Amino acid sequence: MNPHQLSSGDLIADRRAEYALMLAETGEHAAAADLMLQALELVPDWAAGWFRLADYQETSGEKAAAIEALRKVVALQPDDMFGAGLKLSLLGDAEQPAQPPSLYVERLFDDYADRFDKALVERLDYSVPQKLAALIHVHGGADRFRHVVDLGCGTGLFGAEIRDRAASIEGFDLSTNMLAKAADKVIYSRLAQADLSLAPEACGVFSADADADHRADLVSAADVLMYLGALDGVFVIASRLLITSGLFAFSVEDAGEDGDVVLRPSLRYAHSEGYISRLCGSHGFDIHAVSRTVIRKDGGKPVSGILFVTRNTG
Repeated sequence: MNPHQLSSGDLIADRRAEYALMLAETGEHAAAADLMLQALELVPDWAAGWFRLADYQETSGEKAAAIEALRKVVALQPDDMFGAGLKLSLLGDAEQPAQPPSLYVERLFDDYADRFDKALVERLDYSVPQKLAALIHVHGGADRFRHVVDLGCGTGLFGAEIRDRAASIEGFDLSTNMLAKAADKVIYSRLAQADLSLAPEACGVFSADADADHRADLVSAADVLMYLGALDGVFVIASRLLITSGLFAFSVEDAGEDGDVVLRPSLRYAHSEGYISRLCGSHGFDIHAVSRTVIRKDGGKPVSGILFVTRNTG
């Protein structure tokens, strides 16, 4: 979610915020923070303004002030559409959340949908869909899938890679704008909104119809799990979706030796191979293939990831 898109409702405050942004873009973050404080004197309940102020303060080295501004954001916006709670954790003022706020993730991708494919493929060298599809082809043991469920399908990049090998593909995503882009590609037999951070009964993937269980022979989650944090829930969802011997193929950002689940400055979560191995063991999945690779660039630097192909043992 880009807080610069949200008006304060006060013309003078918005004008000062625009000048503050211009100062920040030229590297004058302390001056930008001073100007944002002037704007917030006019509109003290402007959550987006406090979030912008925190960014300028953090960048200019005013950590304590940034923390106070972020606390204000959380107080004004308890649903935390800006991810202020994640930032507080990174600044050492709060415990690491088990998962990001759903509203933050939804709005992030709603705003990103129109430029998602171009930005990822052309600027960030995003390659997870192709690499995951290739890993499935080599280690999946199936030439064709009867039914694929693409969790966090986004605009359909993985669906496009697997469609020639699938009789039917369902796609689920939290962002309605992403789902609209996926629909334009005419890849999926069904698209629906779902929140994978919720319990299986509430996540939107299942219905009261018993046929909703164990309907897939492949479940994918390409570049999705870094927006979920703790992953027990998604493994429960995958095991409930899959037939016995069905595949669960997914990617994570590699946490390396930093811990099992690590919140990065990007506000994405990284996961260790050991953590994934333990989840597979506890949820009845055998690991068939593991591939370490660069999955995208972030700030011009490569982001290391791990791809997995696992099989549901029932």
